[in-house]
Amino acid sequence: MNVLFVCSRNRLRSPTAEAVFADHPGWDVASAGLNHDADVPLTRELVQWADAILVMEKAHRTRLASRFRADLKGKRVICLEIPDRFRYMDPELVSLLERKVPALIR
Repeated sequence: MNVLFVCSRNRLRSPTAEAVFADHPGWDVASAGLNHDADVPLTRELVQWADAILVMEKAHRTRLASRFRADLKGKRVICLEIPDRFRYMDPELVSLLERKVPALIR
């Protein structure tokens, strides 16, 4: 399964999620950001690659749908509801991700 994690700038939350699940059995993971200045900007190709797209906030889901509506047909888009208050690999963020993500991706 191809799992894509999305946040705004791809600097803190989504790269943390990618690192946490990099070795998860049966998953290929990637991360990207919705802002134009994201370290890895979200592209149509990434959206098409993904089987499941996990966004950090409801606003990300809205922006994703606005920009990539046609490419989201048949895709699972899941909001993790993780606010932008964490550092990269913050232990609290890692714990949240480890609790939430596996239960949502089956």
